Amino acid sequence: MRISAFLLGLACIAAGSASAQTLDYDRLDQRLTQLSREDDMVGLAVAVIDKGQIAFARGYGVTAYGESPVTKDTVFRWASLSKGVASSLTAKLAMEGRFALDDTLASFRTSLRLPGKGEETATLEDLLAHRVGVVSNAYDTLLEDGRDPADIRGRLAGLKVVCPIRDCHSYQNVAFDAVTEIVEAATGATYSAAVDTSLFKPLNMTTASTGRAGLINSASWAKPYEKKRDTPRPVRQTVKEPYYKVPAAGGVNGSILDLAQFARAQMGLEPDVLTPETLEALHMPRVYTPREQSRLSAHYEGRMKDARYALGWRTYKYDVTGSRVVGHRGAVEGYRSLMLFDPELDSGVVVLWNSNARRPVGIELEVMDMVYGLPPQDWMQIDGGGVGAAK
Repeated sequence: MRISAFLLGLACIAAGSASAQTLDYDRLDQRLTQLSREDDMVGLAVAVIDKGQIAFARGYGVTAYGESPVTKDTVFRWASLSKGVASSLTAKLAMEGRFALDDTLASFRTSLRLPGKGEETATLEDLLAHRVGVVSNAYDTLLEDGRDPADIRGRLAGLKVVCPIRDCHSYQNVAFDAVTEIVEAATGATYSAAVDTSLFKPLNMTTASTGRAGLINSASWAKPYEKKRDTPRPVRQTVKEPYYKVPAAGGVNGSILDLAQFARAQMGLEPDVLTPETLEALHMPRVYTPREQSRLSAHYEGRMKDARYALGWRTYKYDVTGSRVVGHRGAVEGYRSLMLFDPELDSGVVVLWNSNARRPVGIELEVMDMVYGLPPQDWMQIDGGGVGAAK
């Protein structure tokens, strides 16, 4: 089957047929319906952007056990897809001349302090690409314990350096959220207001918000669930505040329709909001991410290769097609999210779900395989044949 996929992929490249591929939405709907019935699932929303159009947007399952069904308008937490929102806003402001991406972090006078006064060397670009040289997810535990993010950022100076600034990728939340302070200083508005004015409203993202109140005050919103080893099905959780306190890193909420619209903007289909120059800056790979590549190789047979990080976005090369794809994933306290798209084909997929289930991560591969005309495989692991089993 791998040989067949290889030959078909080469044929798609040679004939340029990927852009003309017709997606089987009936089959996708059947697969998602089957997925939604798995024991580790509660609610799920999926949208597909096909040649620039939101061609598919549906909800599955429920917002909570015993409550209303998930629809295309149900609001979920976006978790770390919030980083793509933050980087988009930051790059947009940079293109407007408010500051430069190569300005040092020290020049912004934020609360962030790095070992050895690294803030005097590290740039805004380094921050958005997670190249600030401290251990991954530094002091997330303090954030979860309720400590103030600004205070935590000041404590980062006492950490050991894991690599020189700009030399390696080390994923951050508390440090990354210094972006919030930078945006507020440049715009004179709260971060929430700046995002709303510069991105959400111009893109007609009617359910999008930042903050816990924005989630729980929505007309339809999915409640968080987590399945543990000793529970037969996911258990409902409370909506916790800590990661809302770092809005640039994890504070955005919105429906699958709004996430799809945001994906279209990332494809260059809303140039009045995000210009080609802004998107080029956002999506240009900055640093190789070996841990991400190892994960992909272990779980998905290397379907995506050359894993790198840009500014708030991940980039890959898609299997035998060699096509460049852009995306990100997120997970926070009972919610998960993902986006993956091919900016040349204006096609991709976005997914939101309210549990800690891993199976929905396979949706991105099943949809992108359809985009490229590759043979279908069970990336969602719902057919019992193992990861990537042919169907």
